[in-house]
Amino acid sequence: MEVTAQMVKALRDKTGAGMADCKSALVEAEGNEEKAVEVLRKKGLAQAAKRAGRIAAEGVVGSYIHMGGKVGVLVEVNCETDFVARTESFQQFVKDVAMHICASEPRYVTKEEVPAVEVEKEREIAHGQATADPKNANKPANIIEKMVEGRLAKFFTEAVLLEQPFVKDQSITIGELVSKLTAETGEKVTVRRFTRYKMGEGLEKRSEDFAAEVAAVINQ
Repeated sequence: MEVTAQMVKALRDKTGAGMADCKSALVEAEGNEEKAVEVLRKKGLAQAAKRAGRIAAEGVVGSYIHMGGKVGVLVEVNCETDFVARTESFQQFVKDVAMHICASEPRYVTKEEVPAVEVEKEREIAHGQATADPKNANKPANIIEKMVEGRLAKFFTEAVLLEQPFVKDQSITIGELVSKLTAETGEKVTVRRFTRYKMGEGLEKRSEDFAAEVAAVINQ
């Protein structure tokens, strides 16, 4: 079957791949567009394997603005190829993460980003609370330490994006969603950074439960 310029352009528009790659894939697939997409995907995965040790520099900067413009989020999510960045699943993931950040207010992406000084402070507070509780008076040191670690885990869940339960599905964390998308795409996927803006933050004003508001929008 003859591969026309229109066919090449249509495949390029659909996948974002280069013209030469699209033509080659169509020739290999004997003009079948769906098979050509598979050919490009396989080539993309092969290239990704070669770049396994390199930084994922493609991706998307997504945004979410809460109803009424009260809260806004910008988030950068990276992958290895523009091909994957254009896919519907990747785009939806970016939107979901931006919305989640708006609702859950994380301060860091990973546990490694939390300053050691802050972790130690939280540890000291947790230890002080545990030892001050009369119910723990006769408990051995190893039990107290387990309680401290449990409270630290809670702190990370509240402060770290990848440790937080997904706002639309509490049975899975954002970190697990990243792993799931990585498995689906065959590429390294990372949430690199985010910024959350809240109207009037730092100014004296009435407090509002933005998490509840976002949840209400999701459930409509």
